[in-house]
Amino acid sequence: MLGDIPGHFARRQPDNVALSFEGRTTTYAALERQTSQVARALLASGAGPGDRICYLGKNTDLYFELLLGAAKAGVTMVPINWRLAPPEAAYIARNAEARLLFSTREFLDTARALSREISGITLIPLEDAGPGEPAYAAWRDAHGPGPVDHAAQPSDIVIQLYTSGTTGHPKGAMLSHGNLLVPLAALAEAGIEWNRWGPSDIGLVAMPVAHISGTGWGLVGLYNGSKSVVTREFDPHAVLDFIENEKITKLFMVPSAMQIVLSDPRARTVDYSRLRYILYGASPIPPPLLREGMEVFGCGFVQNYGMTETAGSVTALVPEDHSLEDVPRMKSAGKPLPGVEIAILDPQGRPLPPGQSGEIATRSPANMAGYWRMPEATAAALTPDGWLRTGDAGYLDEDGYLYIHDRIKDMIISGGENVYPAEVEKVLSDHPQIAEVAVIGVPHPKWGEAVKAVVVPRPGAGIDPAEIIAWARPRIAGYKLPKSVDVVASLPRNASGKILRRELRAPYWEEQIRPIN
Repeated sequence: MLGDIPGHFARRQPDNVALSFEGRTTTYAALERQTSQVARALLASGAGPGDRICYLGKNTDLYFELLLGAAKAGVTMVPINWRLAPPEAAYIARNAEARLLFSTREFLDTARALSREISGITLIPLEDAGPGEPAYAAWRDAHGPGPVDHAAQPSDIVIQLYTSGTTGHPKGAMLSHGNLLVPLAALAEAGIEWNRWGPSDIGLVAMPVAHISGTGWGLVGLYNGSKSVVTREFDPHAVLDFIENEKITKLFMVPSAMQIVLSDPRARTVDYSRLRYILYGASPIPPPLLREGMEVFGCGFVQNYGMTETAGSVTALVPEDHSLEDVPRMKSAGKPLPGVEIAILDPQGRPLPPGQSGEIATRSPANMAGYWRMPEATAAALTPDGWLRTGDAGYLDEDGYLYIHDRIKDMIISGGENVYPAEVEKVLSDHPQIAEVAVIGVPHPKWGEAVKAVVVPRPGAGIDPAEIIAWARPRIAGYKLPKSVDVVASLPRNASGKILRRELRAPYWEEQIRPIN
């Protein structure tokens, strides 16, 4: 199980570094000791098997210590995206029914407000504890490193990641030990070259831990007994420093992050001789950006396709399939990973043959257990025979490569962050000057897609787009905030009254290769 990872490598390579963060290094022996102390501290604080704890903060090595300690105690970790507005963070903490809240220094004011506002939740600052607050290190070290009397099962939920919601509220995707570990074992057993890890490998964890790309990537390094360098947040200057000074061999980036790194003047002077592979995903990558990245970094590239509900990647376009030429296969998301099935379904759920487009479905041990306290949403996503309907549209070619060309869902991906229109519309509909609102994604050269609001004013009201955006800013995460507002007399609807977002989006995507970016 997840909690067994530190002990396994503490026996084999106790002095090897597991985690490095801002000058602090933790060996596998220390990680085993400290995660056991965390487990015992959690139990002593009243958080037992099946309970949830929340983490609000940027990346830190202590997050992974908490996650693995919670796994030993049977407690579920719920990381909260630090980019969320306070009301959004409060919803997650309440919905998860968290017993404890851990926070880094940047968000202590928000965390303190949450602990006052939500009954039954105790705040433990990881840094800079105030009067009367338990300091994390003292809280942990008050307990010995002995074993915890809890036998984890593969089906136990170990992490709950919240995804954007179609109904205006995020959904807690429950991931079990098996969801996370079985795919890693299948990859290791397959002996795939780009997935070979060893004690000399060093991974960079730069994506936010509230995303599967951050937590999942950190766990990949730990699962393989390698060193993971954790950076507090994504900073292109720091990424280049880490690659050169820490001798990074593997890292994961979303395309918008890669673009920022490549735009740094230093990008063409850094020593990339130790860098072996860059994995990328979360949104399609523009071909010119990929070509530039391949030329500058000079390493192997692996495109991944997956989602929170699949505990990460389910397909990969391997380095051998990457080409500087504009070949058709470069437009694909690759082939299924070991143990993964991919099918294309028609509206009735029947499989379609190669070359025909439909909804992408996947079946594997990585598919989530379901959405926390949302049986209807779970039933809509997961079929009785184990298929997960992704909400993405695409097709398979004769060789089994997956091509994604649209979204059946209305989701927008901006800078690697998922945004559902319903979440933004729910906030904007409370504005006193707005009668109706529809939110769409439009092309953006840096972020892939940008959020646009199309609003109908109330009778006699005047709409100031800048005022609308300013009004929404404290109520919603910055990446969900509309970058522009259009004012129209009415919204297009079908016969049943549903807003036709495709019709609103169409003019902005006419010059694009596909209606997503």
